[in-house]
Amino acid sequence: MPKTRAQKQEVITGIADQFRKMKSAVFTVVGGYTMEDADSLRAKGREAGVKSFVAKKSLLERALKEAGLSVDISSIEGSILTSVAYNDEVGAAKMMADFLKLRKNSPMKMVGGILEGSLIDSAAVTTLAKLPGKQELYGQLVWTLNAPVSGFVNVLAANIRGLVTVLGAIQEKKTA
Repeated sequence: MPKTRAQKQEVITGIADQFRKMKSAVFTVVGGYTMEDADSLRAKGREAGVKSFVAKKSLLERALKEAGLSVDISSIEGSILTSVAYNDEVGAAKMMADFLKLRKNSPMKMVGGILEGSLIDSAAVTTLAKLPGKQELYGQLVWTLNAPVSGFVNVLAANIRGLVTVLGAIQEKKTA
């Protein structure tokens, strides 16, 4: 049964709200997308703070305009699976890249996305997927900040270690 105009407007408003709250989005052409794939993708999305949905292209275009994004997706052929990341700019791209890696024979492919309010192509989405996530970057930052302190502690400990070694050798010589 076709949707009424009010139902379509409700869908558009819901998608537009998601686009307003997002950090980034990835568009994937879906061919051979099964319910098992959808369930698997939703489970991964919950872990990564990403929501995925399939919507008609015309509704998607209207939602983008309503959200204030001047993005033209009319050149994308086929049904579009949209993955929207809320926590991390690379979250949606990483999730879709991992998902597609497991389905090598699938006709699904990433065709573009939205980052900082503008359309990016599939090469940029692939590059984005290779970047480390926010938590990984925080870990690298903490390690980098801790490195000089660790080095300083090791230098100070080396003198004490040397003293203990010399005292141990003196003690062995006196007891022998």
